[in-house]
Parts: sequence; C-alpha cells; structure tokens
Amino acid sequence: MEPSSRLPIFLLLLLLPLLSSAASTSRSSTPSGFIKRSCGATRYPSLCVHCLSAYSPTIRHNPKHLAQVALAVSIKHARAAHAFVTRLSRAKGVRSREAGAVRDCVENMSDTVDRLARSYRELSHSGRAGSSEFSWHMGNVQTWVSAALTDESTCVDGFAGSPVKGTVRNSVRARIVYAAQVTSNALALINKVAPADMQP
Repeated sequence: MEPSSRLPIFLLLLLLPLLSSAASTSRSSTPSGFIKRSCGATRYPSLCVHCLSAYSPTIRHNPKHLAQVALAVSIKHARAAHAFVTRLSRAKGVRSREAGAVRDCVENMSDTVDRLARSYRELSHSGRAGSSEFSWHMGNVQTWVSAALTDESTCVDGFAGSPVKGTVRNSVRARIVYAAQVTSNALALINKVAPADMQP
C-alpha cells in the first residue's frame, strides 16, 4: 500500500515541468505574449511593449498588423515632436541663432512625418506576402522609414552643438529622441515582415 500511496506525488513531480511549460506557452500564445516576443527583436524592447500592448486586440498574432500599429504609433509621436518644435520656432524671446537651429529641426521633423505617413499607406496596400508587389511595397516602406529615422537623428545631432541651451535644448532632444526610438522599433518590426532576401 505504501508504494501505491506515493504514486500520485511521484507523477505530480514528473508533470510539474510539463505543466509549467504549458502555462508559459499559453502566455506566449496570447496577443500580449506575441507582442512581447516580437518586441524582443527591437532595439528598445521595453518601450516597444509599452507603446503597443494597448493595441493587442487589433494586432492579435499578425506580424503585418503589428508593423502597421508600430508605424501608426511612430507617426503619432513624430507629429507631437513636430508640433512642439514648430511652436518653439514661433515663440517670442528665441534668439536668432537658436531660432535657426529650431527651424532646421522643424524641417527635419516635417520630412519625418511625411515619410512615415507615406510608409503607413504603402504598408496598408502592400498586398499578400510572397507576391512580387509585396516585395516592392516593402522595399519602399523600409527605405522611407529608414530615411525618417535619419531625419530624426539629424535633428538630435543638430542640437548637440547648437546654441540652444538648457531647458529648451533638453525639451527638444527628449521629444525627438523618444520619437526616434519609437521609429527604430517600428523599422525593426517592419524588417520582420519583409521577405528574407530583403533583410538588412
């Protein structure tokens, strides 16, 4: 009787790793788990999860939907950064040398917003994966998002040696850097959707 009474405990000990693995698989198979796993391929994974988790019902388990939402979030932050530097460029009390640096950033961020919006439209009309049209559209998306990221970086670099000091410079840099990080994450997720022969 004694060996048989220990049998359920023995079986439970054998099954515990399997049960734990099943629970982990179940978590990773949810939309939130899919987002977290996908964000692991980005440069700023925590920011990626933070920005995209609220959209899990839309994203579900679809890599293309994930890339589209990431682009939409990138556009949102790029527009906010552009609006901020535009207001700053019109503010009274900004010295002429400072105003020149801000105007350059306004132009860069305007280009960023335009390229990201164009990329979003292109991705939305990219068609089915595997088709020649899909590869062509994805090539355009990658090129434009990369260019948008370059524009954001140019704005940030421009302020590194600019005459804009203290709070103004820090406020601008904080907004542009955040937008650039979100754009970088979007590009990484787009690269996961692009055909293998187009990967950087």
